[in-house]
Amino acid sequence: MLKLIALVQAYNTKEDGATAIEYALIAAGIALAIAGAVWAFGGELTTKFDEMSDSLSAPAP
Repeated sequence: MLKLIALVQAYNTKEDGATAIEYALIAAGIALAIAGAVWAFGGELTTKFDEMSDSLSAPAP
């Protein structure tokens, strides 16, 4: 019986799972921030990269 109580107490104090969940939530938040930035500025970035590509491919004077 004491062994069972010790196992239950050890299980209740173990925090490895909580740490993994916290890291997963942080990673999900970062992914949402990146997706939001791409959604908000994607069109402007595409235009800017197209302008740079055109200027780089233009023949030198």
